[in-house]
Amino acid sequence: MAESKRILLAEPRGYCAGVDRAVETVERALDKHGAPVYVRKEIVHNRHVVDTLAERGAIFVGETDEVPEGAIVVFSAHGVSPEVHRTAAARSLKTIDATCPLVTKVHQEAKRFARDDYDILLIGHEGHEEVEGTAGEAPEHIQLVDGPDSVDNVTVRDESKVIWLSQTTLSVDETMETVRRLREKFPELNDPPSDDICYATQNRQVAVKAMAPRCELVIVVGSKNSSNSVRLVEVALQNGAAASYLVDYAREIDPSWLEGVSTVGITSGASVPEVLVRGVIDFLGDYGFADVETVTTAEETLTFALPRELRPARTAK
Repeated sequence: MAESKRILLAEPRGYCAGVDRAVETVERALDKHGAPVYVRKEIVHNRHVVDTLAERGAIFVGETDEVPEGAIVVFSAHGVSPEVHRTAAARSLKTIDATCPLVTKVHQEAKRFARDDYDILLIGHEGHEEVEGTAGEAPEHIQLVDGPDSVDNVTVRDESKVIWLSQTTLSVDETMETVRRLREKFPELNDPPSDDICYATQNRQVAVKAMAPRCELVIVVGSKNSSNSVRLVEVALQNGAAASYLVDYAREIDPSWLEGVSTVGITSGASVPEVLVRGVIDFLGDYGFADVETVTTAEETLTFALPRELRPARTAK
């Protein structure tokens, strides 16, 4: 008898509260103001989401100077530096800030510790939009630490006034390894007031850790510029999956990946709509993967209010 083929489906997966809010922000802005609505950078790092919003009339630009004077511009979920706010104001742009509240929290921490004249070690990936936005809050106090191997290059003014902060979408394990090395070098290193790596990033990694040892293959649905999605592939491989690949769409799956495989794990990054995951499940169904078992490690109920410019008006009582 042929071995049964099954899918393990990680839960939680897909949209987090910050992404949900950011995507809805652009949709509501289009509903309220009509096209075009300009968006600085990708609203979230997902190809399908960006393409879908572009079809509705969102225009994605690299910088605010590409936006016509006086027009509406939405800032992405990843956050922006004060300099971006200044350049938008100089062009009289109507700004709607879709920065994830968990990213805003890290910005507030950066400002607070800069005011207290700390050296701030920001753990994150060079060039990532979120890191650029956070570092821009206090560039003279912040230095980037891009992974454990870059700790050797870090220097500080006063070892008793050092704190680490982090990008919200990192690998939890790698970040803690970076912190461990930083603490070896700077024993008085302070921790952030609260965890910077977001709940959704952590939850998706925990679900993959639970699932990976049972899978020969883990497919992560997500875009290549999505930090949290790329991390899920790494977490799958580090926790027992023989192979793991990142795909935007089911059509990117190479059938050769499935040869000799009886259990495939599926998860998706925090900016991925569920329709794309369903596409992967349907694709695998055509190759005999009929059983679907959900591996649940957490329940997520968090939601964030929309930016105030887009909240429904309160009716007078």
